[in-house]
Amino acid sequence: MNDLRTDKFIEIYQKLSKDNLHLLDDIYDPDIQFVDPFHQINGLVDLHNYFAKLYQNVTACHFDISHAVTVNDHAFVYWTMFYRHPKLNRGQQIEVEGHSRLTYVADKIIAHQDYFDGGALLYRHIPILSSIIKYIDKKAAQ
Repeated sequence: MNDLRTDKFIEIYQKLSKDNLHLLDDIYDPDIQFVDPFHQINGLVDLHNYFAKLYQNVTACHFDISHAVTVNDHAFVYWTMFYRHPKLNRGQQIEVEGHSRLTYVADKIIAHQDYFDGGALLYRHIPILSSIIKYIDKKAAQ
C-alpha cells in the first residue's frame, strides 16, 4: 500500500537527472540522513552535492521501481538501477537491484537508507578487481 509521499518519491526518482536535482527539495527534509553501502550523507545541501557528483561521473543513470510498500511513516521501495560509467564495464550498461528504506516526518523524508550489493554496483566492473572477485567466487562455490 502506497501513499502520496511514496508516489511522489517514485515519480521524482524515475525522472531524476543532472538537470533537475532541485526536485530533491520536494521530497527530502533539510536534515535528511542518507546512507548507502559507500556513503553517509547528512543534510540536503550535501545530498545535492552527492547527486551532482554522481551524475557528473556517469553517462547515464535511471531507476526502474518495481514496487513499494508504505506503512505509517516508513516506506520500502524496490528498484533496479541502470547506469553507464565510461571507466566501468567498458562503458556498457550496468544493472543493480536494491531497495530503499524511507522514513518520513510529515511530508518529507528524514532518513533514506539504500541496500544493494556494492560488488554488483562497482567492484565487479573494475578490470583488476573483477578478476580477483571472480576467483574468490569460484573458490567459495567449491
